[in-house]
Amino acid sequence: MDETMTSYLNTENVARSKDGVEYHPLCPFVPKNAKVLFLGSFPPQRKRWCMDFYYPNFINDHWRIEGEIFFGDKNHFVDLEAKRFKIEEIVAFCQEKGLAFFDTSTAIRRLQDNASDKFLEVVESTDIYALISQLPQLRAIVTTGEKATETICASLAIPEIPKVNTFVHLSPPPTGEGLGVRLLWRLPSSSRAYPLSFDKKVAAYKQMFSAVFN
Repeated sequence: MDETMTSYLNTENVARSKDGVEYHPLCPFVPKNAKVLFLGSFPPQRKRWCMDFYYPNFINDHWRIEGEIFFGDKNHFVDLEAKRFKIEEIVAFCQEKGLAFFDTSTAIRRLQDNASDKFLEVVESTDIYALISQLPQLRAIVTTGEKATETICASLAIPEIPKVNTFVHLSPPPTGEGLGVRLLWRLPSSSRAYPLSFDKKVAAYKQMFSAVFN
């Protein structure tokens, strides 16, 4: 099977989600050449998805931001007619560029029937060190929301939560394996509910990519 056509849906977790607890419905996307790891809080409810991959809500602008930065076209990854994202092109691009994706929580409860992070109760946090141990070329972890940033700071014992558009330096992991990741960047959310213009979000993400890839 073509790697770009692989399913990233974690069917086992989907099946065991019950009694108000949701287990992460996607497998970690961790290409070995990844230099950037995006960590959100948790995917939205599947009824809001237009594809089985990260940032699946069609009204979330993550893939439009990346399209604008790397191709000068915010709709590069958008199928406007079908109102979907082009998952095969997205996966191939992320594999080529070295972009990894997962979330800071592996199980949550939704306190309200919406996609807002502030109504997520973390049941199980992601083992961040186990995740980044799979990424030997990783240079930066990027969070895109307050809940995700708070959760990873708690997991990694980072004393001060970085403000939006800033980063903090990370200490080596306790195993002493000398992993390459050095920075935790906090970027503005790509959700349209976040009160910042699209162009300013593009500028923030571009600054991070320039620092990591140059």
